[in-house]
Amino acid sequence: MKRHVNLTIKQVTSCYADGSLNPRLVTDYALEDSSQLKSLNIFTKLTPETALHQAKESAFRYETKDPKGPLDGIPIAIKDNFCTKDVVTTCASKMLENFVPTYNATVCQRLFNAGAVLLGKTNLDQFGMGSGTVDSIFGPTKNIWSENLKEEGKFRIVGGSSGGSAVAVATGITYAAIGSDTGGSTRNPASYCGVVGFKPTYGLVSRHGLIPLVNSMDVPGILTRKVDDLALILNTIAGPDDLDSTTFKREFKPINLPETADIDIRNVRIGIPKEYHCEGLSDEVLEAWVEIADLLQSEVASVEQVAMQHTSASIFVYSILNQCEVSSNMARYDGIEYGHRADENSSTEELYAKTRSEGFNRVVKTRILTGNYFLLRKNYHDYFEKALKVRRLIKNDFDQVFSEKVDVLLTPTTMTDAPLYSDFVSQSNRDQCAVQDFCTQPANMAGVPAITIPIKLSKKGLPIGLQLMSKNLSEETLLKVAKWIEGKVGFDCLENNQIYNARKD
Repeated sequence: MKRHVNLTIKQVTSCYADGSLNPRLVTDYALEDSSQLKSLNIFTKLTPETALHQAKESAFRYETKDPKGPLDGIPIAIKDNFCTKDVVTTCASKMLENFVPTYNATVCQRLFNAGAVLLGKTNLDQFGMGSGTVDSIFGPTKNIWSENLKEEGKFRIVGGSSGGSAVAVATGITYAAIGSDTGGSTRNPASYCGVVGFKPTYGLVSRHGLIPLVNSMDVPGILTRKVDDLALILNTIAGPDDLDSTTFKREFKPINLPETADIDIRNVRIGIPKEYHCEGLSDEVLEAWVEIADLLQSEVASVEQVAMQHTSASIFVYSILNQCEVSSNMARYDGIEYGHRADENSSTEELYAKTRSEGFNRVVKTRILTGNYFLLRKNYHDYFEKALKVRRLIKNDFDQVFSEKVDVLLTPTTMTDAPLYSDFVSQSNRDQCAVQDFCTQPANMAGVPAITIPIKLSKKGLPIGLQLMSKNLSEETLLKVAKWIEGKVGFDCLENNQIYNARKD
């Protein structure tokens, strides 16, 4: 294993500063690794010229003792539904396979301003509609933890839709990656790949330049191997943005996490929502859940069971609202202004129809049709309006439990460890999302921050993660508890996986 790969971001930049490492060398290694691990199908587009140029500029800043900050020279990856200037942004779709934005998403621009090095754009389910990173025009992304990476259909899925970003981090190619999270699309793959995945409070991080899926739930997400690294990325990208009216207007106060030994959780109230102990939850995930609850209680943290009675309805409400907003957002892709255009000139209506038929896969088309059905005048009240009302009740569950009983909720992230690809695709996208997103999507419905951290390996040698949620804008408390647990369990993604030994092609 290359000696720099398992360092934290802060350690890497310290090495840059003292000259023991160089941004150009680290970027060269990252590009080399991405080539050697190309069979995992992590990237939709590598950007070696951009990366080497940014790394060269970073190296010069360190030589002149003028680095931009704690991310200067750090290789990162960005999910391919964030606009990147002069770099193709496809959403893993035929519709946008040749779309080259003229601007950077705010998240991307802030990272570049901080000196981060863009290694490439990562694979996803088409337009973010999925929980496996299997529905992409570039093919599925493979989980590095798979027992069998070469036999057709026998590899493990990575989760989705930010699967490429999760594997970029899990393999050590990048130190951090940006994903998006609409119903768990950052936390789900993070759990399956043994990394940290974070969804901030809605409005804390700008959505400008994130190609929308569900405007009322989408947030940029962060994937790293350590909670400290996550905090550095969050400090860089969070805060108000004049280009996004949904962001909070007050300035973001950077989070400075103490050392694990200095984190005091004795006054933190932990809630265990009983509704998350649901059908389909594996014994091993349940066991990990109980172990961490017991660990927290052993440190005098208050741990108690709580009730969130509308949890069981949440996945149905999420599905309805998701498809309604999808049907609205996808209307912009008509073959006229940008994106794929069909070879059709008989009429405008035929052009629209053929363009959309060719440009969208079955999953996207199904969600558009279903959303339009829910929004028909005769169905609007029975589906969309009622779903909005139940969403309010779900949010009220969170508001009540945080205001009256607990500071942080501890739940599973996924029901099981990572499924086999062949088993996953044997069920429909809709059915898989209903299962895979059960524990994660309520946080998006309520807009609260949530994080998943790796806890242990299953009997199959696959990662198991657990999720923490807290009230709006309580990221600091959430990350402190997450870091405390991380320090206690001692899970190391790269050492456990040994990817630079037996598993590298």
